[in-house]
Amino acid sequence: MEKGMIRHIITTQCPPQDEAKFQKWYNEVHIPMLLKFKRLMGATRYKVITEPTQPNQYVAVYKFANRQDFEAFGASPELAAALKELQGTWGESIKITSMAQWELIKDWER
Repeated sequence: MEKGMIRHIITTQCPPQDEAKFQKWYNEVHIPMLLKFKRLMGATRYKVITEPTQPNQYVAVYKFANRQDFEAFGASPELAAALKELQGTWGESIKITSMAQWELIKDWER
């Protein structure tokens, strides 16, 4: 990985009764819609396994080659369509608990 790569990290929570529906929707609808933006290099999802500070907390990490690609994503029709679809499907029941962009300094791998 190269210095300057951007990771857009979002944490969310959903009502316990909607967890299965949320997982299916995120994996089969939301991520595929976002991946239509060609400069989005990939996405990874995680679920908290330790005692969470908030129930049903999930993390999504979106990968961009650089800040310019991330900024273009923010203004893209692909993101606008995915956000509109999210609002239409979930309304206010899904909560984004945090969002930040992280720039890679150095990566160590074995």
